[in-house]
Amino acid sequence: MELTEALQHKQKDIHALWLDRTLNSYVSPGFFKKAKDPFANPVGVNISKALESIFSLLVARAEQSEFSQPLDQIIRIRAVQDFTPAQAVAPLLELKWVIKEIFKKNDKTRDLLSQLDNFDCEIDRVALAGFDIYTECREQLHRCRIRELKSGSHLITDGGCPSRLLDKETALADNKQSDK
Repeated sequence: MELTEALQHKQKDIHALWLDRTLNSYVSPGFFKKAKDPFANPVGVNISKALESIFSLLVARAEQSEFSQPLDQIIRIRAVQDFTPAQAVAPLLELKWVIKEIFKKNDKTRDLLSQLDNFDCEIDRVALAGFDIYTECREQLHRCRIRELKSGSHLITDGGCPSRLLDKETALADNKQSDK
């Protein structure tokens, strides 16, 4: 069996394990794994589609430029969340481990493990491109934040819900009453 053929043959197993491990990096992975509705669960659905596209492009030996859309789809989500740069890009590198785990379990694919070096290099290139996207997204967030601060709109966006502000004022007034 040839490496490309084995990767295509094991694509569903690889995608399932890769998606599972990626979604486990979230605080509440259960919801992301169960909800299949793109409106109820945009994070889980978009990550699933992006991982599937990235894997298909890797197997097809696509040009680096073709990875930008699915990479942006997954990294943009992770860039606005509380992930460090390493945590945001880690799922891309985790694909190497996932493939090796899937291949180890089958006698037909176990022999192909030694042929994964070039494929691993391609995964590394994709991960580096993902890191570039992450830094661009974070820079964009910081530029937006600076514009908010300069324009004064941060008073609106940082202030929160009016009812929450009312709750805070009530709590402060209650604390002052109890101090007397």
